[in-house]
Amino acid sequence: MSLFGFLFGKKEEEARPSQQQSAARPGAMAPGTHIAYSPELVDELKQEHQQLIAVFQGIAEAFGEGDLAETCRRLETFRGGILAHLLKENVRFYIYLEHALAGDPTSHALMHQFRHEMDGIGKAVVAFLTKYSEMATKPELAASFGADLNAVGGVLVQRIQNEESNLYPLYLPAY
Repeated sequence: MSLFGFLFGKKEEEARPSQQQSAARPGAMAPGTHIAYSPELVDELKQEHQQLIAVFQGIAEAFGEGDLAETCRRLETFRGGILAHLLKENVRFYIYLEHALAGDPTSHALMHQFRHEMDGIGKAVVAFLTKYSEMATKPELAASFGADLNAVGGVLVQRIQNEESNLYPLYLPAY
């Protein structure tokens, strides 16, 4: 069982999209955009989630060992990964859905709720990363790091589970 499966109680085959979804028409553009449907996108985003969780766990391990320099290096790795992931979601996923769901007010509203919530989470994660980026040279920051790390981790795991269960299924080819 993968780390994803461990965290969310899903077997890997349950976490993969169906063959029908994978065989959906690549290249179907969202109305009014040049953003094409990509049958691989959801798998890529889920794989990035797993990678981000693994890096996050590495941060906790380095901190648990008292290695503040390594903790900071892993925080920077996490920063790069989460920012790249958020950018991909914003450009390739949310903009596509914005246009593809325009005719479905309920799904459109759900997508907007997710996007607005993610904006807030993204800002909080960046603030966390900025606050602790110099922990190796300011060890007094270590006193609050563990609690903040656990809080951020809890929010991220909950968000990932919610996205994968409720938001990602909305990503379908536009007809």
